[in-house]
This record gives sequence, C-alpha cells and structure tokens, in this order.
Amino acid sequence: MAIACPVSLDTQVLRREVSNIYARVAADPNGSFHFHRGPAYAAAFLGYDPAELALLPATTTASFAGIANPHAIAPIRPGETVLDIGCGAGMDLLLAARRVGPTGKAIGVDMTAPMIERARAGAAEAGLAHVEVRRGDATSLPVESGSVDVVISNGVLNLVAEKEIAFAEIARVLRPGGRLHLADIVVEAELGEDVRSNIDLWTG
Repeated sequence: MAIACPVSLDTQVLRREVSNIYARVAADPNGSFHFHRGPAYAAAFLGYDPAELALLPATTTASFAGIANPHAIAPIRPGETVLDIGCGAGMDLLLAARRVGPTGKAIGVDMTAPMIERARAGAAEAGLAHVEVRRGDATSLPVESGSVDVVISNGVLNLVAEKEIAFAEIARVLRPGGRLHLADIVVEAELGEDVRSNIDLWTG
C-alpha cells in the first residue's frame, strides 16, 4: 500500500477541504454527508456501549463520524495519558478521559475550529477537567515528545496525505512501551497516482 504523497497533490487544499467538511458536521451533524454519524450508528455498527455513550453530552456524540472503535483494541488504564489525533467533537476523547480518570490526562488534537469548540464544551459539560483540546494536525502534533502512553485515532490518518510524517509524529510523542489504538480505512489494492492525486476522491 502506498503511503507516499503524490507530488501533484496539493496538501494544503486537501487539508482545507477536509476541515470544511468537518466544520459542517460540527454545525449540522444531521446534514447530508457521505458517511455515518452519531451515537446510534456507533453503538449499532461499531460496538460502542450505548449506556456509556448516554453519559456523554449529546452535542459531543451527535457529531461523531468515526469508522471503527479504537477502545475495543485494548484497555486504557487509570492514570495514563491518552492522545486522540483528529478528536473531532470529542466522543472518543471523552471516553478515554473517563477511563484514565482524574489522575490521568486526555489530550485531543484537531485542525477544525468548530470541532475543537464542541470538544472543549463537551469536556466542560461532562466535568472532565483533565481533558485538553489543542489545535493542530497529525503531521505536527502540539504534544511533548515521549509524553503519551496511548495514541488513539479513528478514521483520520486515511485523510492525511503525508502518512510517513504522521506515523513519525506518533512515534515521537509515545513513551517507550506506549501503544497505538488505530481505527482506520485501508485499501488492499495499490491505487494509481491519478486516483491518489484527486482531492474529490479523498474527501468524497
């Protein structure tokens, strides 16, 4: 599978288009999109616990647009520091925060301002003071090196053109022995450069 960015792909345009789509999801999660959203979808198709989701603010879960369940990979333990790359409105982030408890820390990173606002508001409403939401993206994480026990990400890295940089950033922020709980989309066939250079196919 190719992970190198095609030379002809304008990565700044791609970032802007992805951010625009998720700003729309934050503003109107019930709008028309090509992907599923919300807590009912998360519980029915991805194996999230509906009782646990019901404890989170509705404004947080409504804008969930993940593609799998990183929490199903392995336990997140009390006292750990968790980083959610592309945290969106914060559903996975707040679930992680509940698992690590007040002795731990949950850090979300997102590049879309309306999603950051939703995640921060959700953390405040849920009383999770050990949550931080920072603006940034997967290729330049605003996180100290070697400071994270668990990195989670849900349907985000497939939208990142510079995957080698993104994975290098994950390795940088993880402590020795740290873990990656990655939920994402992978294609089995090699895609041609014409396909990988088409921003409409990345975002649509």
